[in-house]
Amino acid sequence: MDSGTQSAGKPDAGKPGAATGFLASGLGVALFSSAVFGLSGSFAKALLETGWTPGAAVTARLTGAALILAVPAIVALRGRWHQLRDNWLTIMLFGFIGVAACQLFYFNAVSRLSVGVALLLEYLAPVIIVLWLWAASRRRPRPLTIAGTLLSLGGLVLVLDLTGAVKIDVIGVLWGIAAAVCLAIYFFITAKENDTLPPIVLASGGLMVGAVTMWLAAATGLLPMAFSTSDTRLGPWVTPWWVALGGLIVLATVLAYVSGIVAARALGSKVASFVSLTEVLFAVIWAWLLLGELPGPIQLTGGLLIVGGVVLVRLDELRTSSGAGGAAVPAALDHANDVEPVP
Repeated sequence: MDSGTQSAGKPDAGKPGAATGFLASGLGVALFSSAVFGLSGSFAKALLETGWTPGAAVTARLTGAALILAVPAIVALRGRWHQLRDNWLTIMLFGFIGVAACQLFYFNAVSRLSVGVALLLEYLAPVIIVLWLWAASRRRPRPLTIAGTLLSLGGLVLVLDLTGAVKIDVIGVLWGIAAAVCLAIYFFITAKENDTLPPIVLASGGLMVGAVTMWLAAATGLLPMAFSTSDTRLGPWVTPWWVALGGLIVLATVLAYVSGIVAARALGSKVASFVSLTEVLFAVIWAWLLLGELPGPIQLTGGLLIVGGVVLVRLDELRTSSGAGGAAVPAALDHANDVEPVP
C-alpha cells in the first residue's frame, strides 16, 4: 500500500527538519537505493578483471544476498507459509529470469563493455515492453510514449557508436540487450502477482532460486565457474578480493533491495520506478571513480537520449494513472517496481 501521502505537512526546505522530511518522504531513500544499485557493475568488473567469471560473480552475489535476506523474509511471513505455496510460480520465474538470467547477462555485457554502456542497454527494457504490448494488443501507444520510444531507439544508435573509431563489441551488445529482455519479463512477472506476496519475501525467494539455479548450472558444466583471490583495484586503492565481493553483496544487493522496498512503499511503485532511472547516472559516476571508465561524448549523448526516452514513457504512465482517460500501453506495469531489479 502506498504511503506517499504521509509526506504532507513535512518541514519546508531550509528549516531544521528539512533533511528529515526529505528522507521521510521516501525520495532520499530512493536516491540512496539508486546510488548503491549503481555500484554493482563497478564491483563486479573489479572482480572480473582479476579472473572471476561472470557466472562466479553472479553466483556469489546471489548466494550471499539470499542468505542475508532470508532472515527478514521469514519474519515477514510470520507463519503465513501458504503465501509461498500460492506464489511459487511467480517466485520461480522471478528468480530464474528476473534475477539469475538478468544478472548473468548484464555481467557478461560488463565483461566486454563499459559499465555505463552495459547498463544503458539494459535500460531499454521499458522500450521493449512498449513495443511488445503494441504488437500484442495492436493498439497504438499514446503520442508521448511513441516519442519516448523513438528517442530511446535513437539514443541506442548513438550508444553503439557504429561509425566511431573504437569498434563496439557485438557480443557484449547482444548480452546487454538480452539483459534488457529479461528485465522486461521481470516487470511483467512482478506487475501481475506481487501484490499477494510481501516484497521482501519475493526478493529473498527470487535470490534463493537464482542462486540454486546458478549452482546447478555450474555443477552440470553448463556455466563456467572461476574464482580468484587476487587483489582488486577500486579507484586509487588496491583491496583484497573480499572487499569488492562484500560491496557487491551487502551494498549493491542487500542494502539496495531493502532501501528500494522502503522507497517504493513511501513513494508508490510508479514514482519509485521513475526515480530509479538515476541509477544510470550513479553507475556512470561510480565506474568513472572506481574503474576510470567514462563513455565517449557520442555514447554519453546517446545515453541521455535513452534515459530521456524512458522518462517520457514513465511520465506518460504517471499522467495516465492520475486520471487521464484510456489505458496507456504500459499500464500493465502499475506495480512493477515494488521490488527493484538487480542489474
